[in-house]
Amino acid sequence: MSLTLSIPFERYTQALVDTLTMVGASAAIALVAGIPLAVLLIVTAPGGFLAAPRLHRALGSVINGFRATPFIVLLVALIPFTRLVAGTTIGVWAAVVPLAISATPFFARIAEVSLREVDPGLIEAAQAMGCRKWHIVRHVYLPEALPGIVGGFTITLVALISSSAMAGAVGAGGLGDLAIRYGYQRFDTQVMLIVIAVLIALVSLVQWSGDHWVRRLRSR
Repeated sequence: MSLTLSIPFERYTQALVDTLTMVGASAAIALVAGIPLAVLLIVTAPGGFLAAPRLHRALGSVINGFRATPFIVLLVALIPFTRLVAGTTIGVWAAVVPLAISATPFFARIAEVSLREVDPGLIEAAQAMGCRKWHIVRHVYLPEALPGIVGGFTITLVALISSSAMAGAVGAGGLGDLAIRYGYQRFDTQVMLIVIAVLIALVSLVQWSGDHWVRRLRSR
C-alpha cells in the first residue's frame, strides 16, 4: 500500500536542504569562532599563562548573556543586525546570523570545559621545555581536549537542528517552516509526523557520527 503525500515530495527535500544549509553554515561559524573563544577563556583565567582577570570576566559575562537569552528572543532582537548583515530578515541565510550567534557562545563554553580538563602537568612540562605559548595551545591543549571538543560540537549540532526548526516560525524556511505552515496552520497531521520523523532521524545520525568519532579519538 503506497503512501499518498498531502504535499509534493519536492517540498520535503527542499526543506531538508534548507535545514542542512542553515545548520551547516552556522555550525561552521560556531566552530571557527568558538574554539578561539574557549582558548582565550582558558589562557586568560586566573592561573593561565596569559592571565587577565578583567578580560576573562568581561568575556565570560558576554558569553553568559548570550547563552541565557532564549533563542526565539535572540532571533527577534537581532532582526536589525540580521538585516544589516544578510540584507533581509527572512530566508535561510537570514537565519544563519542568529543561529551562529546563539551557537558560538554555547559551543565555546563546552570547549572551555574540555580544555580545562587537560592535565596541568602536561602544560607545566611543555613550559619547562621552553615551548612557546602558541605551541602549548596547538600541541598540548587542543590535541588533549579534542575528544571532548568533538563531543561538544556534536551537542551543538543537535541544538542547532532544534533551533533551526524554531526559526521556521519567522519565515526562515527549512523543516520547521514546513511543519508550521502546512502541519500546524493547515492542520495537516501527516506533514507534522513526517517532519518530526525526519528531524529525529537527522539528530540520531548526527549523534551517532559524533559518538563514533569521539570513540575513535579516545582509542588513539
